[in-house]
Amino acid sequence: YMSNPPNALVPVRPAQPPAVVRADDGHPFDLVKGSIKLADKEDVRNRLPDILGRALARTWIDALFHENFSRDPQSTLAAHGVEMPDSMIIEFQKPDSNRPRIVVYEKKKHSKFRTRIFYLQLVMMAGR
Repeated sequence: YMSNPPNALVPVRPAQPPAVVRADDGHPFDLVKGSIKLADKEDVRNRLPDILGRALARTWIDALFHENFSRDPQSTLAAHGVEMPDSMIIEFQKPDSNRPRIVVYEKKKHSKFRTRIFYLQLVMMAGR
C-alpha cells in the first residue's frame, strides 16, 4: 500500500480490512447467530427472506452446502439453527441453473393445496 503519493489531491487513510470478524460474531457464513424458531406465517414472512438470502448466496460459494440445500432445504436450515413451522414447505428450484430460486409455500392441515408465501432469486444486473 502506498500512503499519500506526492500528487494526491485528497489525503488517503491507510486501508482497513473490509470486514473484521470478532470472536463473538460466529462464522461469517452462518445463516443465523445461534438458533431461531419461526413460529408462524407472519414470522416466516418477516424473518426468513434475510436468512434464505444468505443461504442462496452461500449456495454459490459452498459446494457442499449447495448439494445439501438443493436436496433438502428444510433439513439444511434446521442443521444451521433455523426451525420452521410444520405448515411451511421450502423448494429449491433450478438447482443446476445460473438463476436458482427458493420458493416458500404454506400448506394448511387437511388440504391438498399449498399457497406461495414468497420466493427469492438472485438476479445479476449490468449497467452502463
